[in-house]
Parts: sequence; structure tokens; C-alpha cells
Amino acid sequence: MLIRCGYDIAFEAPIAVPMLAMLTIRPERAFDLKTPHRIALSPDVPSFDYEDGFGNVCTRFTMPAGGMSLTCDFTVEDDGAPDPVVPDAVQHAVEDLPNEALPFLLASRYCETDLLLDTAWSLFGRTEPGWARVQAIVAFVHGHIRFGYPDADVRRTAWRGFQEQKGVCRDFAHLAVALCRCMNIPARYCTGYLGDIGVPPDDAPMDFSAWFEAYLGGEWHTFDARHNTSRIGRVLMAWGRDAADTALTTAFGSTKLSRFEVICEELVGVPA
Repeated sequence: MLIRCGYDIAFEAPIAVPMLAMLTIRPERAFDLKTPHRIALSPDVPSFDYEDGFGNVCTRFTMPAGGMSLTCDFTVEDDGAPDPVVPDAVQHAVEDLPNEALPFLLASRYCETDLLLDTAWSLFGRTEPGWARVQAIVAFVHGHIRFGYPDADVRRTAWRGFQEQKGVCRDFAHLAVALCRCMNIPARYCTGYLGDIGVPPDDAPMDFSAWFEAYLGGEWHTFDARHNTSRIGRVLMAWGRDAADTALTTAFGSTKLSRFEVICEELVGVPA
């Protein structure tokens, strides 16, 4: 299967502003690219990439006074398989976890495990450890939060999402991540492309998506509390402790978003 992905994002600014973009797919997907993946800046200012501490590709540049646009359009090959379901994946004792999984047990900017600890154990303490426990958390969050684009709030944390019972995909992911960590299951926040592939099309404008991964059975597994079902065609851009680690763009000054368009669609009838 071939998937076309991309975006057209524009900003306005009264003065030059240094910026950081995390809009490149993860290096693990680079071998799946069928066309070049390039971030086109207009005006064409100098830029350079580096990898952050999680291995995400970050692009640095300075937006000139007046503003600029960022565009990208590429094709990636995907196996077309839904997210794997591994019901026998076990939960590890904390003392047996690899060192690199431990940061994903800790509280973070948007995932306040201290505030949710008692709630998590009261809700999920009797569930079977492992896959069944994570799936119970996913099902709870899916039913607890009402999805709505007007309810988006960049300041909403997992605790607020639990209390307010509304939000967008990042709020579903944050609450599920926090509850998993409360139950001693490493969980990391993910962001990327997820088109309406294999599901009825959504009338809402396309956007980037957020989901999470939990560490079970010696591997990271994909879970999606927003949809609560296996999906086809995820294209991962970044992961981290929460959305603070994976911000699509970060401006070190005053800017205004003036255009935001995202593309993610299967190229039907095009041979891979």
C-alpha cells in the first residue's frame, strides 16, 4: 500500500523568530519512503536537522519578519496491516525493565501520575496485568472523554482531561499514558499521520494524530484510546514523554498560525 502524506502550514510574525519543527517522519520509516521527504520553506531560509534525545528529527530555522510557510508532500509504503494485537504480551516487573524504558514511567508535563495514582489503582488494580490491563485503560479513556475539535486546549493535562471529560486525540493519549504509568507500565506519547484508511471517511478536516505505545513483553506496542480499535496506515513522526516533547512547531517569539492543512490518504490503484 502507498500512502500520500504532507502538509501546508503558514505563520505570520512581526519580526524574525527562531523556530523548531518536528515534522519529519521517524528515521525507522525512512526506508519506506517512495519519494523524497523534504520540508520546503518559503521564503527559502537556511535550515538544518538534528536528532533529539528520543531520536526524533528536528529542523531548526529562523522565520523572517512577515512570516513563512512550511510544506511537504511525500509517498510512503506501508504493509497495510492493522495495529498488531498481542493479548499474551506480559507486564514486566519494574526491576526487570530496561533502563531506556524507565523515563516512560515518570510523571511529565502533561501526565501527572501523582494526581491520578489512587484513581488508576482503584479502576484497574483488579485487571489482569499485561495487555488486558492496557486495553482496559484504553477502553476506559475512550468512553470517558468526549471527542470534539472545539474542545482543544493546549494547556489541558491528563488530570484536567480526566476531570473535564472532553478533548481531542492528544487528551486521550495523555490520560491513557498517565494511567499506564500509574500502573507501572511504561508508556510513551506518539504523534504522526493517520488517514481514514480502512474506515468510513471523516467529514472533519485532516489533522495530525496522537496515540501511544506501551512497553509489554519486551516490545513497544501501539494503542489508540481515541479510536479504541486497530487502525491501518500509521506514519509515526515522533515520540516522547508527552506532547511537550513532540510539539509540531516551537516558536521562540510571537507568531500567528495563518494556515494549517494536512494530507494523509491511500493512493488507490497505484502499484507499490
